[in-house]
Amino acid sequence: MAETWLSQEAFDRLKDELETLKTEGRPQISAEIEVARGHGDLKENAEYHSAKEEQGKMEARIRQLEALLRDAKIGQPKDTDEVRPGLVVVLDVDGDEEVYLVGSREDHHDELEILSADSPMGTAVVGAKQGDKVSFTTPTGVTLDVEVREIRTP
Repeated sequence: MAETWLSQEAFDRLKDELETLKTEGRPQISAEIEVARGHGDLKENAEYHSAKEEQGKMEARIRQLEALLRDAKIGQPKDTDEVRPGLVVVLDVDGDEEVYLVGSREDHHDELEILSADSPMGTAVVGAKQGDKVSFTTPTGVTLDVEVREIRTP
């Protein structure tokens, strides 16, 4: 998995989400499970099963956030010699110019689309230098050519 750079704003937002899930979400879902448990036979209790499924999703999100926040770098990289998370990249994708912030889908940017470093195109361009040409195969099996035109800080 590629390194993850987050803006301070995204880091703070995700930290708040984690805290809310731990302090409010867990007790709330536990209470819902207890109420549903009181409705009778657990084998045929859809409300109970739904609450347990939601609890599982919430716990998975908590683990995801904990790992992300523990390993994330805050700010942006200074070195713009090669494409890497936290930088803006201008690409020629099969003849069309596209501009992305290479990063995590958890980081939002008002003006730029996010290109996940773990996506097929992201994997192809991370590590490339300005002027490099790479290709990647889309999930539908189409191979696209990409040229790195520019690398800069956001």
